Amino acid sequence: MSFFKNIFSGSENQDNAASKMNWNELTAVEQLNEIITLSNEKPVAIFKHSTRCSVSRMALKQFENEFDFSDKVTPYFLDLIAYRDVSNEIMNRFGVQHQSPQLILIKEGKAIYSATHSDIDAGVLKTKV
Repeated sequence: MSFFKNIFSGSENQDNAASKMNWNELTAVEQLNEIITLSNEKPVAIFKHSTRCSVSRMALKQFENEFDFSDKVTPYFLDLIAYRDVSNEIMNRFGVQHQSPQLILIKEGKAIYSATHSDIDAGVLKTKV
């Protein structure tokens, strides 16, 4: 998890050090089949993050600080700069227009909720699962 720690830890303020999130890394198109299967038993949230965007970083940090229901939803993290092909396939398979940052909720193999930018809110997501 040092990868996530390096990306997300602040350089000036270390009191928010490591993320409390237990992210599943989404790095291959083939994983989308697993996500679809998993979503039949438990909803899956995909957070699409641009490592080059400060707005994306702020949305991610806020989401991580608020997310406290991994028992109800399985969180996946996509670095869309490194894995743009996966991001494109998410758009194709789930019919959700690409945005960054973006949170997509998959339930029973379908995208049932999507939020972008400042609309990404763990509290709202919790009401959708």
